[in-house]
Amino acid sequence: MTTLHLDAEALYQDLQQGVRHLLRHDTALVGIWSGGAWLAERLHRDLGLPGQHGVITSALHRDDFGSRGLAGGADHTQLPFEVEGRHILLIDDVLYTGRTTRAVLNELFDFGRPASVRLAVLVDRGGRELPIEPAYSAARVSLPATQRLSLARDDEGRFSFRIETLAL
Repeated sequence: MTTLHLDAEALYQDLQQGVRHLLRHDTALVGIWSGGAWLAERLHRDLGLPGQHGVITSALHRDDFGSRGLAGGADHTQLPFEVEGRHILLIDDVLYTGRTTRAVLNELFDFGRPASVRLAVLVDRGGRELPIEPAYSAARVSLPATQRLSLARDDEGRFSFRIETLAL
């Protein structure tokens, strides 16, 4: 059995370089709650971008809302800028089926019609169920469907990964 070791801090540095190439002068970073929001916050600061980054949640537009319900700890969408006509760069930690991204796009369009929307992720784990692909991913990994990869952040803001095995 192979053990997966991912250095989240090294991947963050790769993501930072990739995002730098995707930015336009009027691009707004929007982090997908929660790992993507942490990444967007740090990217915004480290890249010295003007204004504020946004945070968006998929909670109200999920296709499994009936079975999952509204997560108690989920933050509300906060977009401190005009979405209409804006270039948006969505940031997420792990891209898997694409369903969260689809739900976030629906939420984003509730706030207006952006000029463009691109996606950058720390890790693309494949397994797509929808035709959604990132413009940039720092890593691509393959995990069984029974495992969940999630980003963690310590008190100093350093990133690491957790791999959980899901009960069937």
